[in-house]
Amino acid sequence: MAIIETKELTKHYILGRKKIVVGLEKVNLEINQGEIFGILGPNGSGKTTCLKLLLGILFPTSGEAYIMGRPPHDIEMKQHVGFLPENPYYYDYLTGPELLWFYAGLFGLDIDTAKKRIEYLLELVELHTAKRLHLRHYSKGMLERIGLAASLINDPEILILDEPTTGLDPIGCRDTRNLLLKLKEQGKTILLSSHFLSEVERVCDRIAIFHRGYLLATGTLDGLNKQYQAENLEDLFVKTICKFDNQQNVTTGETT
Repeated sequence: MAIIETKELTKHYILGRKKIVVGLEKVNLEINQGEIFGILGPNGSGKTTCLKLLLGILFPTSGEAYIMGRPPHDIEMKQHVGFLPENPYYYDYLTGPELLWFYAGLFGLDIDTAKKRIEYLLELVELHTAKRLHLRHYSKGMLERIGLAASLINDPEILILDEPTTGLDPIGCRDTRNLLLKLKEQGKTILLSSHFLSEVERVCDRIAIFHRGYLLATGTLDGLNKQYQAENLEDLFVKTICKFDNQQNVTTGETT
C-alpha cells in the first residue's frame, strides 16, 4: 500500500526573464508503508526539491503529491510526519532536552506525554548522558542524533530525512544506520535522500535514482542490478546516469 505518492510531480525554477531550470520533471513515485526508501542522486539532482514538495515547503509547477492520501498542506497529515533537513540550525545555548521540549510544544504535547517522550528519545539516540550539555558542545554525530530525536517527538508514522549522514564519521554513520533499522522494526516508513551509496545500500528496501531533476530508475537493488547488468549500487548509479547523459547529448546534438 502506497503511503507516499507523486503523480507527474514537476517543479521549474525561473531564473531571470527567460531561463528555466528543471528542479523536478514529471516524477511518479509510490512509497509503501513500513519500508525504507532511498532517493539517490548527485548534488543538484532534485532530491531535496522532491522532499520539499512532499512537505509543502515548495509549491509544484504541476503534478500532485500525497502523503497518507492527503495533499502536502493538510495540517492533520503533518501531525504524522517527522522531518530532518540537511544541516539544521539549532540555538547553541539550549541543551538536548530543552530543544526537545521546544518541539514538543510545537506539536501541542501535554507535559506528561512530552516528558515520557523526551526521556524515551534521549535513550533511543543514546544522548541520555549528555542532558546538561549545551548544543554548542555537541559533535556532528550528536547533533545529527538530537535532530533525529526532534523529528520523532510526535511519534510520526512517516520519517523524511534529507542527507542524514552528511559529515558523519564511520561510527556516526553506523549509529544512524542502526537507528533507522530500529525505527523500521517499529513500523515507521522512512524516506531518505542521500548521495552516500554505501549507506543507502545497507538500509534501503527500494531506491530511486534522480539526475538533473529526472527520475531515472526505481525498484529494489537486486532488481535494478539485473535490469542494468550492474555489479553493485555504484555500478548501477554510474550506468543509469551515463545512459541518461548520453541520450541527452544525442538529443541536443552535443558531443562528449
